[in-house]
This record gives sequence, C-alpha cells and structure tokens, in this order.
Amino acid sequence: MAKLVFGMNLSLDGYVDHDAFAPDPVLFRHFIEQARGLTGSIYGRRLYEIMRYWDEDHPEWTPDLRDFAAAWRCQPKWVVSRSLTAVGPNATLIADDVEAAIRGLKARLPGEIEVGGPALAQSLAGLGLVDEYWLYLHPVVLGRGKPFFAGPLPRLRLVASDLIGPDAVKLTYVPA
Repeated sequence: MAKLVFGMNLSLDGYVDHDAFAPDPVLFRHFIEQARGLTGSIYGRRLYEIMRYWDEDHPEWTPDLRDFAAAWRCQPKWVVSRSLTAVGPNATLIADDVEAAIRGLKARLPGEIEVGGPALAQSLAGLGLVDEYWLYLHPVVLGRGKPFFAGPLPRLRLVASDLIGPDAVKLTYVPA
C-alpha cells in the first residue's frame, strides 16, 4: 500500500513561493534522489502547470537540472483537475471521483506518492488520505504568499528532523 506524502519548501513564516527562494545545491540533489525514489506524484492543476517546465530540456541547464528533469519525467503523475482536458507525457488526468481514484492508487501501488500543492493536500488530508508531511524549512521570512497548510488539519506528531545542506531543515510529521 502506497503512502501519500505532502512536502514542499516553505519559509519560516509558513509560506510556499517557488519564485521567492530556491533550494541550495545540496537540497536540490536531495530532491533529485527523492524524485528517483517516488512511485509517482499527484498534482493539482496549478502546480502541475508549473512543473511542466521539466518536460522539455533547456540548453542552459546544469547537469543537476538535467538529472532532476529525467527523474521527474520517469515517474507517473496524476493530475487532479476539472478544467484541464489533457495532460502531458506520463500523466493521467483525474477529473471525477478524486477520493476513489486516490484511494485506488494507494491500495494498488507500493512506495511513496508525493502530493503537490497546498490546496490539493488540504483536500486529501480532509479525506484522511495524507500519511506524512515533509516541511522543508528555509531561513527566509516572506510575510505573504500561499500558506503551506491551506486549512486546519488534525493534530500532527513530529517523527523526524534532518538538516539538509547548510540552511534547510526537513521536518517530518504524521497525523497524531
């Protein structure tokens, strides 16, 4: 049975904003290895459209960027959207009965499936489907943006904390 995990970079004040700060090289290498090990990813429409950047090579990319793109392209992706009519390579659109579709993925697949996007994670958490939260905390304060937690959640319990690189801390929580 797969485990659903929601993890993103966030500021000290709890916001996610891919334009405001980025992982350092050590953390980015961690994300490459993590992407290689995932069973797949579930995205909402907005984050999926951002991640589509990795579908095509760019001449200015470094070897690490190429490695991440290769890992991302290889993994299956499921996109939850009522507005999209098609998705890109190695992706499946989930437009109806999201709960049944996600429960089916969890039941039939092994490993870890990453949930992308705070709104989607909140929706799936409300259905009791998110098994673990990975908060990659960065030493920046934004004062604005999209909050990591899009709404109230059940009580969480810290199960691990890891320093990754010189500045980021990965906090792992599970529902208590």
